[in-house]
Amino acid sequence: MKTRLKPKPVSSAILSAAFCFCSVAYAQDANQTTKSKTSNSTADEHPDLVELNPFGGVSIFEQVNVGLNEKLIDGGVYGGRVAWNFSTHIGLEVSYNYMINNVRLVNSIGLTSPPSPVFPSYDFGSRVRYPALNIVYNLKPRGSRVQPYLTIGGGGATFAPTSDAKKIARDPAVDAIYHSANLNDNLQVALNYGGGVKFHLSDHLGLRFDARGFWSRNPTYGLPDFNTGGIYIPGKQKINGLQATAGLVFYLGQTKCPPMPEAPPPPAPLNAGSITGAEGATICQGKPVTLHSTASGPSGHTLAYAWKLNGQASGSNSPDFTFTPNNTGSFTVEVTVSDTTPPPPPLTRPKKFPERCWVQPPAPQAAAPVTATTTVTVSEMAPTISSVTATPNTLSCAADTSGTHTAALAATATPSACGGNLTYKWTVTEGSVSNDTSANATFDASTLTFAGGAQTQTKTVTATLTVTDESGKTASKTTDITVNCPPQFVRLSDVIFAKNNVRVNNCGKRVLIDEAAPRVSGDYNIVLVGHRDSDEQEYAAGGRRGRKQAAARRTLDEQRVLNCAAVLSGGTGTCGKVDPSRIKVDWVGTDQTSDPQPGLCGTSNLPTQKERRGSAVSGADKNRRVEVYLVPAASQTMPPAVKNIKPLPESEVKALGCPK
Repeated sequence: MKTRLKPKPVSSAILSAAFCFCSVAYAQDANQTTKSKTSNSTADEHPDLVELNPFGGVSIFEQVNVGLNEKLIDGGVYGGRVAWNFSTHIGLEVSYNYMINNVRLVNSIGLTSPPSPVFPSYDFGSRVRYPALNIVYNLKPRGSRVQPYLTIGGGGATFAPTSDAKKIARDPAVDAIYHSANLNDNLQVALNYGGGVKFHLSDHLGLRFDARGFWSRNPTYGLPDFNTGGIYIPGKQKINGLQATAGLVFYLGQTKCPPMPEAPPPPAPLNAGSITGAEGATICQGKPVTLHSTASGPSGHTLAYAWKLNGQASGSNSPDFTFTPNNTGSFTVEVTVSDTTPPPPPLTRPKKFPERCWVQPPAPQAAAPVTATTTVTVSEMAPTISSVTATPNTLSCAADTSGTHTAALAATATPSACGGNLTYKWTVTEGSVSNDTSANATFDASTLTFAGGAQTQTKTVTATLTVTDESGKTASKTTDITVNCPPQFVRLSDVIFAKNNVRVNNCGKRVLIDEAAPRVSGDYNIVLVGHRDSDEQEYAAGGRRGRKQAAARRTLDEQRVLNCAAVLSGGTGTCGKVDPSRIKVDWVGTDQTSDPQPGLCGTSNLPTQKERRGSAVSGADKNRRVEVYLVPAASQTMPPAVKNIKPLPESEVKALGCPK
C-alpha cells in the first residue's frame, strides 16, 4: 500500500510560511544588495565562513495506513548544525537531530472496528537520533545580511524506543498479550530536504529559521512485519515527516578589513655628490691632505657627515676631512651623509578603523643616507731587498754528527728615499736563528726534530728577512734551506725480568715477537742490550761449575740477552723466525745510565696467567731488563746504550732453542 504525507493544518501553515518568508527575505536582501552596490559597498563583509547553529522546533510525521496504522506522534526536535561555507554560495553542513516522537499503533491487535476494549491500541515512547550531512546552496552570496538558502542531504536515522518502553514491552504480562518482547532500535537511511533563511544581527550573531522534509523507510522497531497474534509493523513502507526549527547562529571569522590609509610620501632623496681635494694629486707620507664633500639635501634640512679612512671611522661631523698618511700606498676615504632633520609624526589609526585591521605603517623616515668614495695615493716607496742567501743551503740534522749543522744568512737591502735607517728581523719556519736583528745571521738546524725511521728524512726550512724603515714601511724576502737526516733507530719497550731470573715471560715475548720481529726486513736490524741490577747475582743460575767450564758461564745480563735472541729466532712453538744475522747484542752489567722504559710489561715469578702488566712494575723490576732497538740496516750509528756491539753467537742461541 502506498503512503502519503498528511501533515496537520498547523504543519502545513508553518512550512508554507517558512518558504514564503524565505522568498520575501530573498527579495528584500536583493534590493538591499542593489543599493549597496550603488554605494560602492562589498557584499562579503560578514564573518560567516563557519556557522554554529543550535536549534529547536517541532517534528511532525505522517501515519502509515497499513497494518495497525503506525503513527509517530507529533513532537519536538532539537540539535545543532555546523556549516562550512567554502565558497560564495555553497557550503557543507553537519547536523545532529534529536526528535521526540512517540509511537502509536492506532488499531488494536484484533483489527476490530471500533477497537476492542480487550485489545486496545499500543503506544510506546520513541526517540529519533538523526546525524546528517547536507549540502547548502545560499541564494545570496556569503556575507549577505539576509541569506535565504536551499538544502538537501542524508544520514542514518536511529528509531529507538525509550528504556521504559523496552522494559514494559518485555514484561511477561504485557508480552503475553501483545507479543512485544522484540521491541528494539531500528536504523534506517534517511533523506532531508528544504530551506530557510538566516539573518545577520551582528558580525558574530544571527537568527535562523528552517523548514525541511524528512523521508525514510518505515521503522519496524524489531517487531514482526505481519500479524502473528500480537503487535506488528509492516515493513518496506515509506515514512515522511516535517521539521520546522528556529535557532541562533554563531558566526566564526572576521569582517573584511577596509583598505589602509595611504602612507605619507617618501622624503626627497639626498644627492651624494663627490669628494674633492685630491683630484690627480700625488701625496707624500707625513703631509696633511684636506678633502671636501659636495653632498646636498632638501632646502632647510640639516646634514650629518661620517668619514671613514680605510674602513675605520675618522674625522668629525663636517663636510671637510683632514688626515696625514703615515705610510705609502692607497687610502680609501669614504663619507656617508645623513639627513638629521626630524621626520613628520607617524600615521595614527582613525577612531572608526577596526583595531584588528590596523597595520601600523613604518614611521616616516628621513631620506636614505648616501655615500661617496675616493682614493688617495701616497707616492713614497717601501725599502727594497735585492737578495737573501743561506750558505750553505743544505744541512744535516743533529743525529748526523759528521754533517754541517749551521748556515750563514746574508741579505742586501736598500731604504726608500724618505725611509731613513733600516732595522732587520730574521725568522725561520723551524729551528733557531742567532744574531737575528742584523743583515747577517746564523741558522742552526740542530734543534729540528725528526721522527725515528729507517729512511732518510728531509725538511725544507724557509728563512724570512723583514726590513723596516723609520717611517714604518716594510719589505720581506725569503730563502729555503734543506735539512737532511739519516735513518734513525726506534726504541721499543724493555723486556723486564724477575730478580735473578733470565726467563722471558709472556709479556716480554709479546714485545719481541709481536712488536720487534714483524719489523725486521731490509730496513731494520734488532739490537738487544742486557742489564742486571746491583742487588742481583752476577751469573745466571744453572751454570756449570769447575775450572774448565768457567769460561762457558754467562753473566745474568748476557743470558737475558741470549734468551731474548732465542725467542726472536727459535723458529718453533711461539718463537719468531728472525734471521740470527739480523740480531746484534751487547750487555752492560749493572750499568743503568740509559733510562729504563718498561712500557708494556712487568715481571713476575707467578704462573704465566698471573703475570703483571707494566702498571705493576716496581722500582727494582725496571733495572732488570733487556733494551730492544730497531736500528736501520744501513746506519753506522748505534743507540747511546750500546757500549760494545757484538754479533749474535748463533750456535749458542740455536742450542737454546725456543724458550718456554
